[in-house]
Amino acid sequence: MYQKDYILRMIEMLGDLIAGILGLIKKGEYKLASEHLGKIYYDMLKEDAAFFRTIPTDELTHKLLNEHNYTNSHLEILAELFNAEAELELAQGNRSGCLEYSKKSLILFEFIDREQKTYSLERTEKMAAIRNRIETLRAE
Repeated sequence: MYQKDYILRMIEMLGDLIAGILGLIKKGEYKLASEHLGKIYYDMLKEDAAFFRTIPTDELTHKLLNEHNYTNSHLEILAELFNAEAELELAQGNRSGCLEYSKKSLILFEFIDREQKTYSLERTEKMAAIRNRIETLRAE
C-alpha cells in the first residue's frame, strides 16, 4: 500500500513538472526544458534519457518489464516523459524525433490502458492527441 501511494504521488508530481517543462517549451527555452527532462528521467526512473532513447520501439514494454523490472507505474511515467520529449522535438522543428517519441509514448499509454483496471479520461485524451500528432507528422 505504501509503495502504491508513493508511486501515485510521484505521478502527480510528474504532472506538475511536465507542465513546467511545457511552459519552458512555449517560451522557447528548449535547452532548459531538455535539461529538466533529463533530470526527471534520472530522478524518477534511475536511468538517463539516452538509455530509454536507444530501446527499439517494438521491444519497449518487453525490455522494461521483463529485463529491467519496471512496473506499469514506471511505464506511465516514461510515457509522459516521451510525450514531453515529442513536444520539445516538434517545437525545435525536428519532426522525425517528434514522431519517434510520439510512437513510443503511444505504445506505452496503450499498454497501460490495456493493463490497468481503471478507466482514465485524461489518458484517453492524451492517446487521441498523440495519434493526431502522429497522423499529422506522417501526412507531411
